[in-house]
Amino acid sequence: MKTLLDKNQLNITLQRLAHQLVENHLDLANTAIIGIQPRGIWLSDRIAAMVKQITGEKQINYGKLDITFHRDDVHKHDIHVPAPTSINFSIEGKDVVLVDDVLHTGRTIRAAMDALLDYGRPKNVELMVLIDRRFSRELPIQPDYVGRTVDTIITQKIKVYWAEKDAKEEVVLIDQQKQDNKA
Repeated sequence: MKTLLDKNQLNITLQRLAHQLVENHLDLANTAIIGIQPRGIWLSDRIAAMVKQITGEKQINYGKLDITFHRDDVHKHDIHVPAPTSINFSIEGKDVVLVDDVLHTGRTIRAAMDALLDYGRPKNVELMVLIDRRFSRELPIQPDYVGRTVDTIITQKIKVYWAEKDAKEEVVLIDQQKQDNKA
């Protein structure tokens, strides 16, 4: 296991991402930040709070999107427990920033774009990710905002820990092959 971002580095990265978002969207009235359930919401909660702090806005368009039934692998797993979608505003004609923790194959983002269309037709869709595993893409999807790019192989996994969920904050690279050899 290798630490990619410790608590301090994670906070600096989140601040940078929030500032980049504000720089690119000076008028937040026409921008919506949408976190992808389940793991992207930990990142999007932080980014939305930081954007409010940076801009002084009390209210921004922030929602959470469940993609369970839009996934192409929905029938390959036994348990399907959808998380609640919470988008209480129109995304019609808005600039939407989808937020997820790790971009791997691109399939989650494709499903999110499909699910997003259930709530209107955005003017533009951008993607913010904390970690981009760039050499493992199966679909032509690229992020607009990246916390860190990591080159990984198939046996490696990225795990993001959040204080609210895991009682610690860090991003680690786990080599499944080495863990399997220890067992």
